[in-house]
Amino acid sequence: MNSPYNEALGATLIERTKRERIVLVGVTMPGHHDDDTEAGLDELSLLIDTAGADEAGRVMQRRDSPDHTWYIGKGKVEELRDMCLAVDADTVVFDNELSPAQQYNLEKVLGRTALDRTAVILDIFAQNAHTLEGKAQVELALLRYRLPRLRRGAKANLSQQRGGVGSRFGGGETKLEVDRRRIMRRITKLEGDLRELQHTRQLQRKSRGRSGLAAVTIVGYTNAGKSTLLNRLTQAGVLVEDRLFATLDPTTRRLSLPGGEPVLLTDTVGFVRRLPHGLVEAFKSTLEVASMADFLVHVVDCAAPDPEGQINAVREVLGEIDALSVPELLVFNKADIAPDVAADLQARHQGSVALSAQTGEGIEHFLHVLGDRLRSITAVVELMVPYERGDVLASIHREGEVVSTFHDTDGVRVRARLADASVGRLAEFVVHSA
Repeated sequence: MNSPYNEALGATLIERTKRERIVLVGVTMPGHHDDDTEAGLDELSLLIDTAGADEAGRVMQRRDSPDHTWYIGKGKVEELRDMCLAVDADTVVFDNELSPAQQYNLEKVLGRTALDRTAVILDIFAQNAHTLEGKAQVELALLRYRLPRLRRGAKANLSQQRGGVGSRFGGGETKLEVDRRRIMRRITKLEGDLRELQHTRQLQRKSRGRSGLAAVTIVGYTNAGKSTLLNRLTQAGVLVEDRLFATLDPTTRRLSLPGGEPVLLTDTVGFVRRLPHGLVEAFKSTLEVASMADFLVHVVDCAAPDPEGQINAVREVLGEIDALSVPELLVFNKADIAPDVAADLQARHQGSVALSAQTGEGIEHFLHVLGDRLRSITAVVELMVPYERGDVLASIHREGEVVSTFHDTDGVRVRARLADASVGRLAEFVVHSA
């Protein structure tokens, strides 16, 4: 028997036994341009390629508002059906979010599966989830997506009969009701499991916090080069592939900056335009590593068609997880591929840096800038450490940056940059805070 997790993934979203042929649909709404819709379809094409399918054609339409029945107009639905027949398409994917009713109505008219952008992203996450927490998060998002889309099948009239006394009150539960209840039970179980995993993650963060090391989190658009940068800096050995959402699980490594001060560097899941809200909710315990960081390294692919759009998309997700207030350093990656674009972006974003995580170009400058930024937000404190407390001196050197030392009659007077956690732990030795 399949596990509930396998059942959830088995109903998915795009079959992988063969490369499906898919027609993409984009709708331009007021306030947007056809170029925006075209760019969205280009990204959707990359998403379906990552999911294991091929683009067979495109249909675009301008509308003042979505049609409540099919999202697009009736005439455009007929045009879409004709194109699907002409190119022998298996599936239609909308770049816009479809309601369950619109999805159902489209499938009746087109005679083939109709999906939206959210379904494709969920499918990719389902393929790439490997850890226990990642699998639970993806399954939860999948079930929340599927719940309102449950439909009556051809045998929906075969309900569970209530034989014997009381049968005159009618049939029992329909299969639809049973399926809905099973999914609700599974959602409740997954939410409980994730709360326990979140508690474990919080304990791990507290343990790291007691180390006194600054927490630096790498964020950015999917396939911008975050994992490549982490590997370049720490030899972490994280999976690196030229495809969207290759890694979902955060990885933390220790990094020593040029000034000698160590930090904890964490890679996170990539973001994308209109990342499904249900997915953000399911991955909140993973994404909150960004909101709890001392500093963000925002990696941008300067060789992408729309780097500014990617910056805005990442910041939109950061806003959803309350991480916009965390200090940020923009890093324009792949400067070896697009040096002119990187220079232009740097000019437009003061204080940013350009580098190539692949070749190592610009890495040293990036590390010096990161160190300077961290020092600017780290308090300088003065401590008086008795000569017999060599362990405290070692801890200061290990956890922060020593600015100066002076040997007094009572001990060593040390001025150092320390994280708040370290200052709190060494409070009895602090004599002055800058």
